[in-house]
Amino acid sequence: MTATSLRTCAMACCLALLSLVPLSGCGNESTAQENAGQAMPPPEVVAVTVTRGNLPLDMEYMGQTAGSREVEVRARVGGILLRRTYVEGTPVRQGELMFEIDPAPVQAALEQAQGRLAQAEARLNQARRDLARMETLYKGDVVSQKDRDDAQTSFETAAAEVDSAQASVKEARINLGYTKVEAPISGMTSKEARSEGSLIVASGESSLLTTISRLDPVYINFSVPGPEHMRLRKLREEGRVAFAQDGEFQARLLLADGSVFAHPGRINFTDTQVDPTTGVVKVRAEFPNPDNAILPGQFARVRLEGASLRDAMTVPQSAVLTTQQGTMVWVVDASGVVAPRPVVLGRATGNSYILEKGLDPGERIITEGIIKVRPGMTVTIRTAGGPDPAAPTTVASATDGGKAEAAQ
Repeated sequence: MTATSLRTCAMACCLALLSLVPLSGCGNESTAQENAGQAMPPPEVVAVTVTRGNLPLDMEYMGQTAGSREVEVRARVGGILLRRTYVEGTPVRQGELMFEIDPAPVQAALEQAQGRLAQAEARLNQARRDLARMETLYKGDVVSQKDRDDAQTSFETAAAEVDSAQASVKEARINLGYTKVEAPISGMTSKEARSEGSLIVASGESSLLTTISRLDPVYINFSVPGPEHMRLRKLREEGRVAFAQDGEFQARLLLADGSVFAHPGRINFTDTQVDPTTGVVKVRAEFPNPDNAILPGQFARVRLEGASLRDAMTVPQSAVLTTQQGTMVWVVDASGVVAPRPVVLGRATGNSYILEKGLDPGERIITEGIIKVRPGMTVTIRTAGGPDPAAPTTVASATDGGKAEAAQ
């Protein structure tokens, strides 16, 4: 065989070998992908089991403190303000002298009224004597019936004038007493509104001298949204709300610095109508304040405690998805198969929502890993923070301490 023939034979063998290489490589890659797909495990998610139980019904609202009684101290007679007898910002007792108005003009008015009373009494005595004489003369047929009647009228008129003069004297004495302005209630005083030497007009705005606030007890005024108030009333009427004591909420005051006021309070007023401009119901709570630690005008939060919602179910907020069709959760059946479920939710409580309808007790819903799942997919359930992947997690009731989730 020649050299040319040998080279031709060798090239033919090489081409044959090269043609076999791609076919072998494609087969290996396809087999690897198939094996990898078969080995991929189901996605791992965290799920909780929905249960029924009593749910703490605590609510918080922003409010503002006020004195249980806030009284404007006003002058009831006019004149020059002579002196202030109290120290601004200090407590006073009811009946304690606070201001004194110049009594000289009022004293003069009293003396004038007393003079008019004396004149009226003199005319009454004269009319009484005239009437007695007319009675004697009338019995002796000396004067006519008309003369006797005129004497009787004069006597009655003089008696009425005496009554009027006595009332004027009484009024003048009262006004003289009003020149000494006394504290109408016991409480904490404010800054004076009129300084000494000012002219006071009883019927004008200058009659305001200061204000007094009673701080023990202290009030806090807050508002409840109208729909929430109506929903709470409906729950109470249906008997779905249970109270720990006295059938009412216990109020706690949360101060601006984050501390909780030591003395619990109670609701002492709830308005009977919804404010048409704001859509809220005005509520007032009362707190003991023996040390005057709470001052009027402070902003604070009111927490209403001591109530629970009977036989309620909750859904963790992390399990809820909001879609164009409404709210939904992912439900996992006993085989680990996932399916979407529309739900109706109520108010938020902590990190959960109150479940109105859509789920039954004992069903499991996904709380973590919801972006991994699709309808009909099989998943692996993992307990949140638990060592046993097979152990379910339950939405707890109030008997478990009011937590949103508790491991079973």
